[in-house]
Amino acid sequence: MRKSKGKLGLLLALSLVLSMILGACGGKSNNNGNASSSSSKGNGKQVLNIMETAEIPTMNTYMAQDAASYNVMNQVFEGLMRLDQDNNPTLGMAAEEPKTNADQTVWTFKLRDAKWSNGDAVTANDFVYSWRQAIDPKNASPYGAFMMGGVIKNAAQIAAKKMKPDQLGVKAIDDKTLEVTLEHPINYFKSLMTFPLFYPLDQKYVESKGKDYASNSDNMVYNGPFVLTKWNGTGESWTYEKNPNYWDKDSVKLSEINVNVVKDPGTVVNLYDTNKLDWGILSGEYAAQYKNNPDYKTLPEPTVFYLKFNQERLKQKTVLANANIRKAIAKAFDKEAMATTILANGSIASYGLYPKDFLKDPSNGEDVRKENGDFLKYDPKEAKNLWTQGLKEIGKSNVTLELLSGDTELSKKMDEYLKGQLEQNLPGLTIKLKEPPFKVRLQLDNQQDYDIQFAGWGPDYQDMYTFSSLFVTGGDQNKMSYSNSEYDKLVNEAYTKLGKGVTPEQYTKMQLDAEKILLDKDAAIAPVYQRALAVLQKPYVKGIVKHPFGPDYSYKWASIEK
Repeated sequence: MRKSKGKLGLLLALSLVLSMILGACGGKSNNNGNASSSSSKGNGKQVLNIMETAEIPTMNTYMAQDAASYNVMNQVFEGLMRLDQDNNPTLGMAAEEPKTNADQTVWTFKLRDAKWSNGDAVTANDFVYSWRQAIDPKNASPYGAFMMGGVIKNAAQIAAKKMKPDQLGVKAIDDKTLEVTLEHPINYFKSLMTFPLFYPLDQKYVESKGKDYASNSDNMVYNGPFVLTKWNGTGESWTYEKNPNYWDKDSVKLSEINVNVVKDPGTVVNLYDTNKLDWGILSGEYAAQYKNNPDYKTLPEPTVFYLKFNQERLKQKTVLANANIRKAIAKAFDKEAMATTILANGSIASYGLYPKDFLKDPSNGEDVRKENGDFLKYDPKEAKNLWTQGLKEIGKSNVTLELLSGDTELSKKMDEYLKGQLEQNLPGLTIKLKEPPFKVRLQLDNQQDYDIQFAGWGPDYQDMYTFSSLFVTGGDQNKMSYSNSEYDKLVNEAYTKLGKGVTPEQYTKMQLDAEKILLDKDAAIAPVYQRALAVLQKPYVKGIVKHPFGPDYSYKWASIEK
């Protein structure tokens, strides 16, 4: 997603659209059921047809900030490490386990003999070049400073234009030796190396293409299990083809994956039932309808969705700068009903920033979500009282707010539900819906041009910081002008002092205390639900790997078995 992010990170900057994006690919369609290739059942071919619900916003690794892009990148590129079938970091471009110094701040990677799809060798300089591009302020990477700052030595200073990109803590000792220097020990560093921002770039090729690089699938080279083809840069279809130059090509069974962007749940079912999709995402009435189908599967995820309350739109203070207004909205809609009746796919109501079943407290083994309990539960009576008080404080009797969300059918149903609940329980409130394509929503989020946004976050790595870091003051992913110095101190000190005076047990408590400030005290966001996906998968489809953090899926080990 992230993330969203992966996960979808995760947006990221991630949105309600991402609740459907985590699918993969399928045959060509314009949401009218016109598939370009039939199912591979019975024809003996290793061809897979699956789906996405959003177009690819970008294929430039340092400009991506969404789950859709990261999912595609994970199939066609590879970093130093890759998540394996058990979701553990395993060797990718690294030929052997990295070596570290005594305090684990200097990591040395030996690279394997690998090639890009055009035959160029993958070298240590490809990583140096890529990482410098990501942190160089001139490129305005939406994820560079966010992911590298406080991690790779000097990254934060480079992003702040206090140092030059060539001072980043990464260097090529020789063609096959990469040295990475960290600001402080990072306990999840190997898993971080699986994230797309840290993938290499073939400098010679990228510079030869100039502005055309990554504009379409013909203007790219790849070092992953597949190569991307038939993508024109904006379209609703593309294809993955097995990469003959991939170092581990013998593990790749599929010869082709056809991608189909499908935004309407009814079309998903039609394509699946007519054997034009091998894998499809269900929601709402279709999820309920197919629960007893033997092809039905539920995939729980540690991805949380929430309402972002923008306190300053286009540099102008909004009514959402008032804490009582935010708390009123957060308590004025029934999350349980939304999860069970509208999503109806195994997703559960969310009452916190940290998801269930993601991490345990090292001091007692408890799920971190359980430890802090529930925040901002549905209470229409209290919501009305808070609303009345908030209106009095801002000197208004009526308020109109825009809700920014996605253009999928599921997004629109959830938007209508929210609009109805909020207008019913908060007298004087009018909600206007804005539902542009996903790429436009990302732009509006980056410009901070919205009032309330239905957003979500999938973890980029397995640590609480992947969530808490989103809302530090001035953070690249904040984009809603939230600021609390006490919150910042807890999150930043826990992160930078872990192993240097802060124990893992203290680290967890500090992150939990930060969550209490964010939600119980400030209601900076309003948690809505933790996602699960309901999918239909043909019985002959094997080996699709679902990742709980970072990019959502791997198809490297997928196959068609009759």
